[in-house]
Parts: sequence; C-alpha cells; structure tokens
Amino acid sequence: MSGDEHGWIELLVYVTSSCRLTGDSDLGMPYLTGILGLQDDLMSTGGVLDDMSDPIGVSIGQAAALYGLVPSTLRWWEAAGVLPEPPRINGRRVYPETELRRIGLAYLCCVVGGMPLDRAALVTTGTHPNQEWRSAVREHAGVVQARIARLRSALGYLAHLTLCPDDNVVRDCEHLDEELSAHTPRGLLTEENLVMAARTLPLTPTRPRRDETTHDRDEIPAASDRCTVCAGALVQPTRGRRRIYCSSACRQVRYRTATRHPAEDLP
Repeated sequence: MSGDEHGWIELLVYVTSSCRLTGDSDLGMPYLTGILGLQDDLMSTGGVLDDMSDPIGVSIGQAAALYGLVPSTLRWWEAAGVLPEPPRINGRRVYPETELRRIGLAYLCCVVGGMPLDRAALVTTGTHPNQEWRSAVREHAGVVQARIARLRSALGYLAHLTLCPDDNVVRDCEHLDEELSAHTPRGLLTEENLVMAARTLPLTPTRPRRDETTHDRDEIPAASDRCTVCAGALVQPTRGRRRIYCSSACRQVRYRTATRHPAEDLP
C-alpha cells in the first residue's frame, strides 16, 4: 500500500468516525465529496498536493495561523495529548473543521484559561465524561482565584507604597516597622528590635548555610607549601591561582586516582 492510499484510508476512517459520533450521516457527505475530488486532483498531478485550498481541511501552518500560533505549538499539544493526531495526506497533517474547532478549544483552555496541558486534555479530547472534565475546570478555577487574591493584595500594597513621601524609605519611613509586622513573618515575633527578634530564631536545619563556613570569609587560609600528592615543596606564585601540585606528573596521578573504576582494583 502506498503512502497516499494509507493517507486516504486514515481520512476516510476519521470522517466515518465523526459521522458515527454525531449521529448525522449527512455530515460526512461534503467531506467524502471533497475526498473524491481531492483524490482526482492528486491522481492528475502525480500524487502531489499543490495546496490546501480544498474545503476538506487545511495544513498545520494554516491551522496554527488561524489562532495566531506556530506549527510547533500544535505539535507540542499533540505530543502532550491535548490534540489527537490528525489524518494525513501525503504524509502531511490535514485539519478539517472539527479539528480546527478542537484547536480553538485548546487555545481557550491553555492560553486564555492557563490550564496545565494534562488538565486541558480532559476537556479537548472529547473522551472524558462531562462531570470529569468540568471537575478539572473547577479545580483550575480555584487555583486562578487564589492567584487573583494574591495579585489583588500585591496591587493594594503597591498602591499604598506609592503614597510614601520619603526618599530613603529604610531610614526615614516611620511606618516601615508597622508594615513589616503586618505583612511579613516578622509580625509573629514580639521583640521590638529586629536584631533581638532575629537572634531568638533557630537556624532551619534544612536551609543551606550559604554565608556560614568553617572559617571567616574575609580570612583566607594560607596556602600549603607541600604538594598534595608527593608532599614535595611548592613555590606559590605571587599572583593567580595557588598551586597544589609540584609537577604535571603529580597532577596526572591525582587525576588517574580520582577517575579509576572500582573494577580496576579487583585481582
């Protein structure tokens, strides 16, 4: 079977399935008529589809441009399960009216509604019960409501901050302490002084201690005057990187030791 014949079979199966799902046997007639006409055109042109002007469908570029997208977005949605793989003619995707509507619904869910792809797929594929996909929509609507609440709070505070007349807010604003107590975790502490409040808090064990090391950051330990491999004497340069090997041979020994496979040590 040639690639063209395989593409026509895919398209015929798609149209037949559409008619069966909708219960309208007349729905497929324009598509079938278009298929036969397009098939005649292909046969007359040696199997080459010159354009996608036929009413049966459009190319992936035209389908994407209809909603201001790029073809890679449709391929991405297809890979994520938001869109089914469309029928192909001559190896090229063909998007009929139904699939263009599906792309529009995907746009509404993913772009307008901001739904995650896996949740949007519940809506767009048409294979999930109404209750299931509506539940997914309501769940995401709750997420959006929480974001709106946070954004409204942020907007309110920013509007309040614009009323401050001081040039140096840290130094001059007499309301800064009140704002810190009202809007930050500092408000959970009773100490009036920020330094004292900070000292009452234990360090979180899981928090990386980025600015606390075994030695003071301003006190760099003196460089060793011995090679780390052979313990030979080292002469440190006055500028640049400190030396830890006395020769390239010692450097190579250390490299081989570090990269040796455990199996090499077996008898």
